[in-house]
Amino acid sequence: MANSSAVEGLIARSNRLGADPRNTNYAGGNTSAKGHDTDPVTGEPVELMWVKGSGGDLGTLTERGLAVLRLDRLRALSGVYPGVDREDEMVAAFDYALHGKGGAAPSIDTAMHGLVEADHVDHLHPDSGIALATAADGPELTREIFGEKVVWVPWRRPGWQLGQDIAEIKRAHPEAIGTVLGGHGITAWGESSDDCERNSRWIIDTAAEHIAEHGRPDPFGAVLDGYAALPEPERRAKAAALAPVLRGLASTDKRQVGHFTDGPEVLDFLARAEHPRLAELGTSCPDHFLRTKVKPLVLDLPATAPVEESVRRLEELHAQYREDYAAYYRRHATPDSPPMRGADPAIVLIPGVGMFSYGGDKQTARVAGEFYVNAINVMRGAEALSTYSPIDEREKFRIEYWALEEAKLRRRPAPKPLATKVALVTGAGSGIGKATAARLASDGATVVLADLDEAKAREAAAEIGSPDVAVGVGADVTDEDAVAAAVDAAVLAFGGLDVVVNNAGLSLSKPLLETTAADWDLQHDVMAKGSFLVSKAAAKVLIEQGLGGDIVYVVSKNGVFAGPNNVAYSATKADQAHQVRLLAAELGGHAIRVNGVNPDGVVRGSGIFAGGWGAQRAKVYGVAEEDLGEFYAQRTLLKREVLPEHVANAVFALLGGDLSHTTGLHVPVDAGVAAAFLR
Repeated sequence: MANSSAVEGLIARSNRLGADPRNTNYAGGNTSAKGHDTDPVTGEPVELMWVKGSGGDLGTLTERGLAVLRLDRLRALSGVYPGVDREDEMVAAFDYALHGKGGAAPSIDTAMHGLVEADHVDHLHPDSGIALATAADGPELTREIFGEKVVWVPWRRPGWQLGQDIAEIKRAHPEAIGTVLGGHGITAWGESSDDCERNSRWIIDTAAEHIAEHGRPDPFGAVLDGYAALPEPERRAKAAALAPVLRGLASTDKRQVGHFTDGPEVLDFLARAEHPRLAELGTSCPDHFLRTKVKPLVLDLPATAPVEESVRRLEELHAQYREDYAAYYRRHATPDSPPMRGADPAIVLIPGVGMFSYGGDKQTARVAGEFYVNAINVMRGAEALSTYSPIDEREKFRIEYWALEEAKLRRRPAPKPLATKVALVTGAGSGIGKATAARLASDGATVVLADLDEAKAREAAAEIGSPDVAVGVGADVTDEDAVAAAVDAAVLAFGGLDVVVNNAGLSLSKPLLETTAADWDLQHDVMAKGSFLVSKAAAKVLIEQGLGGDIVYVVSKNGVFAGPNNVAYSATKADQAHQVRLLAAELGGHAIRVNGVNPDGVVRGSGIFAGGWGAQRAKVYGVAEEDLGEFYAQRTLLKREVLPEHVANAVFALLGGDLSHTTGLHVPVDAGVAAAFLR
């Protein structure tokens, strides 16, 4: 891409526009710039267009995310346009207009940018613009607010014909700087990048100001008795209580990851009289309902309803939702429609509590929730000035089950083995726990890292990835309330729980006569009692979800091996080892597997060894502390030192799918300690 000034200006403009949610939603909209370059084959000048490619996000757009097309060839495709009934064929035809390697895949909106005779074009999905686009009298409002500067375009599905329509509007209205696209968003243009951005922002801001100045103060109606937001502690507690059940319902067809939000926009919407009517109408902008589905599931009980009553009603509403969605599919599907992708809701609204959103990973779930907040803002604006009137159901179906959208879904890479799994790892601030959390995340899981030292847990989580992948929480596993809070944090962060790794531990190496009752109690509290408390709290969530699950204990070869000066530690490890067998027997009926791993001394990276255990064990064996790892290695059959990553690999082996029918097993990770062989 030799025309660096055009590209740099386009990327800078895109990033500025995409950074502000008032301008467009995540991954929504596209921008373009036209300019000249030299054809490397002929040496002649060639006019090019750089446009955001399919699936990219304006706020984070880079040069790699741009499609590059020869403008003469793109516009020449008008000669082979087969008409609106076959306009989807034009997307494949864009490949014949690519320049060089072409960059990113061109999106469906490429024609809108290429056919409009302006050097710079923005197509955006601002809440204020969509509010006008979905108002019942949108054409009249557009004229009233903008005069001749912005022209109304009736709803048309994105594609070549819409590009031709907008290009014709620009030719017919030389004074216009953009359009409002019915049911959809806005498009603006300019002869310079600054002009285009200025025009986009003017349309967005002018619409927002008009809504603020002329809109009704309570567009969603009066507050319903009993539907106001619960106080935050009560609200979060109810959300945590409902989350496992909701995730189980939302995963009826396919396991989902969840996201919870109790933002003021959501709580206010659900508190007011018009929310049932508006929620039933669904969203309108294609970017919205592609992520939120055609409509949400809304609990029709007040915030004060008990959890048990709410659960019963949600189960009834979920069954009805599935029937309604299947009927929607049958009403509009044609013989060549893609198969129904699942009938579970992507958005669940709980008055007084908030919104749960679902997707194949945390980012998808979070973005779905963000899009529904956009939809709430759109409905507020439309109802403030007029009546919210989204595109009709048939058009929504045509977008949702669009062959081009189906092709995009099929291009996604195969999911990793732990995709959609939510894991809670205790003692995850260092050593085995940290390595295990990192391994699970690398194989697709979302992970909650719990540690007595909350700062270490957060730091370890940040090393793994963004909050869409890993979060850190503080948890004292000896405290039942603290354990419950950590499990609640997991279900509120990711919607539920699938995997628990009981790893939290410590050790004191002392002979029997020097081991105090306090030494004994501390080690049994952290490991025997702690893993019991964590398993109990987690099992409640797993059972309520109804999706099965895994509990893995990081035990020790000391659970079966009798070593010197180690009575308290080894006894509590034997307790943990038998918990594995007991819980495997008890929880199997719920499809919950319980297994263990038995490491030998893991010295490097270990918080236990660094905290004094290493020095104590080195003294027992008469070696220097820095040589302890090698000492342990030499007493094994394989003569290899055991590292945290080796234990993490064993945990993954139990979870990754190949051992799906294994429960009650202990896997040695000790490089071969004959005295610790299982009998």
